Amino acid sequence: MSPMTDLLPGLLSDEPLALLGGLSPARFMHRHWQKKPLLIRRAIADFQPPLDRGALFDLAGQEGVESRLIEHSRAGWALRHGPFARRALPPQNRPRWTLLVQGVDLHHDAAHALLQRFRFVPDARLDDLMISWASEGGGVGPHFDSYDVFLLQATGRRRWRIGRQKDFSLQPDVPLKILQHFEPEEEFVLEPGDMLYLPPRWAHDGEAVGGDCMTCSIGFRAPQRGGLAGELLQRMADALEDDTLYRDPQQAATAQPARLPEGLHAFAADALHRLLGERDALALALGEVMTEPKPHTWFDEPAGTWAPGALRLDRRTRMMYDDRHVFINGEGLRAGGADARLMRRLADQRHLSAAEMRRASADAVAVLGDWFEAGWLHLEAE
Repeated sequence: MSPMTDLLPGLLSDEPLALLGGLSPARFMHRHWQKKPLLIRRAIADFQPPLDRGALFDLAGQEGVESRLIEHSRAGWALRHGPFARRALPPQNRPRWTLLVQGVDLHHDAAHALLQRFRFVPDARLDDLMISWASEGGGVGPHFDSYDVFLLQATGRRRWRIGRQKDFSLQPDVPLKILQHFEPEEEFVLEPGDMLYLPPRWAHDGEAVGGDCMTCSIGFRAPQRGGLAGELLQRMADALEDDTLYRDPQQAATAQPARLPEGLHAFAADALHRLLGERDALALALGEVMTEPKPHTWFDEPAGTWAPGALRLDRRTRMMYDDRHVFINGEGLRAGGADARLMRRLADQRHLSAAEMRRASADAVAVLGDWFEAGWLHLEAE
């Protein structure tokens, strides 16, 4: 193997990658992940964007695709949400406007393939590929994100100013979260193939230089603790089979009927304690939540008839696993032994060869057949 590779990292965490400026994924995660920015010149040499400007504009016109149009003029900032017909977009030679299209990886195989290059971070953290197109001077203003992001320049040039922000107050009466007192510390102009990594809460402002500027943003999920807890408790409670009723045979007569009984407090606390004590149920709920498809995601009808052979996951499919379970698109199942190893390989590789499929048990083949019928995976030529 060459001393520097640009292949999908997979499990080769110690191999230096051009994508990371010659750092191995292991070294990048240790030095930079959630710690400090990294500028990478020629992260992808001779980079070709996963789709051209016209295809991006067409995608922004589709129902079920999240898109935004941001314009900056003397009157201030303006924000509109798509879908956008082509005629609804400003002329390309008008300065200071930006079109942003979220989740492009769900709609284009090339965009999905680009996102796979970043799987040295767990899939549970990898979110989506957003692509923006900007005219001369276009941008979204100085802001910060609560998640990690790689900013990969696709076409044109973009000037980035970044800084560790102390004052996170936002401009009032603006439809965007724009910092009121942005204090940049560094400035870079990115050419096609260059990339900038930013940890959470690093303030940044990107402005198109010369127009026809396309930027790919590889974003990561950062579950909010309260929201995640709520989702997990709801799923666990829905699956809980405990019909124990509250009893209070020692309840005395009261002169304060509106006061909540202490016994009911204790009963509620015990119910939550028992629920959270179900460690297997918690693991199952977590995997199901983390593999839940994006809103407005749908899967196509299967092409052909199911027969065990080489297969690949659909680009919209989320699949993960832990020591006892396999999770796919919001569903979880117990798995062990050779079948579990096969399913884990499918989740990591996102495909299985015909030879690997020949080692699958009848039960595993039946499960995979169900996923094929649901459109979650596809047969492919070897």
